[in-house]
Amino acid sequence: MNPNLNKLQPYPFQRLRDLLQDITPNASVAPINLSIGEPKHATPALIKDALTDNLAGLANYPTTAGIPELRQAISAWISRRYDVPALDPEKAILPVNGSREALFAFAQVIVDSSNPAPIIISPNPFYQIYEGAAFLAGAEPYFLNTLPHKDPKHDYGMDFDSVPKSVWPRTQLVYLCSPGNPSGKVMSLAQWRQVFELSDKYGFVIAADECYSEIYFNEGQAPLGALQAAHQLGRDHDRLVIFSSLSKRSNVPGMRSGFVAGDIELIKKFLLYRTYQGCAMSPVVQAASIAAWNDEAHVIENRRLYAEKFQAVTPMLQSVLKVEIPDAAFYLWARTPTADTEFAIKLYRDFNVTVLPGSFLSREAHGINPGAGFIRLALVASLEECLEAAKRIQQLA
Repeated sequence: MNPNLNKLQPYPFQRLRDLLQDITPNASVAPINLSIGEPKHATPALIKDALTDNLAGLANYPTTAGIPELRQAISAWISRRYDVPALDPEKAILPVNGSREALFAFAQVIVDSSNPAPIIISPNPFYQIYEGAAFLAGAEPYFLNTLPHKDPKHDYGMDFDSVPKSVWPRTQLVYLCSPGNPSGKVMSLAQWRQVFELSDKYGFVIAADECYSEIYFNEGQAPLGALQAAHQLGRDHDRLVIFSSLSKRSNVPGMRSGFVAGDIELIKKFLLYRTYQGCAMSPVVQAASIAAWNDEAHVIENRRLYAEKFQAVTPMLQSVLKVEIPDAAFYLWARTPTADTEFAIKLYRDFNVTVLPGSFLSREAHGINPGAGFIRLALVASLEECLEAAKRIQQLA
């Protein structure tokens, strides 16, 4: 048995179930679940139509690299979205079954465990896949606490200046999440410049998780992306790979469709790994993905729905909690007046609203758990449910 499996901790939602298992919620009000970031908006008809119109694809084995038409659609979308030259669809793009499995698998390709004590740097709080990927690749995660800061430029940012000099030579991979989960913070061009320069100096690979990139609140002010930052800084894509997904953008979390793009040599090695891993995307899903990447109207409407909820709910919560509308993504990261687990229990018990304690998304690092004292609220339910949840939180707080 792989001993590294023993390093894996229970997933946040399992910890939440354990926390609430002996608690009886108030049955006089309907349950509202804001704990998990599962999109609830309707799946666009054009995607469902593309699925049903291409069911003949079930009769064919898929190729790991995906069909040329899908890679071309992704390349064209990247170019439009980030205002960058089109990536080579044959060499620089790889369709994947959602960003989650790709983020995990990528570490297995990058980490050279024959080198002494390899390190993967991760934000903290973080998407738990980063930690699991590090452990199963034989690496040690090094957490950078992302905390509120008096200076907005550094608010919830990864403080690379705090990393000890002894850590950098061992670092092989850095996970970045922008817009961030759970803070919704978007990295600035200056922050990208710093991490690129560190990558040049120490040779580590950058894995940019951009699955929330299309959930933002001001049309025409899309979040800066990694490839876009590199282009603006006059750089190529050496040691840089981005991960994106249709799950949040197009409300198809069950379709499991995304892509990896960037450094051609890294994509080549990743394709080799995935050929053996056996995780090719279904031809039916590929056809629907082409339809999704080629259409922006449904994405604009999706953003409108989220913006409406954030604009309505945030002021209500601000009357009782310290919380701000994020740069992007669909989470509110709210400071609680009591311990985050205690607040979550009371909210569930007395008002039948489920939220995720911030401490469950973090690890104790550098003397603190940076998620402690926060809750994450996923505004994925309907506007009416989100407003009702906010009313109940007002009563509790």
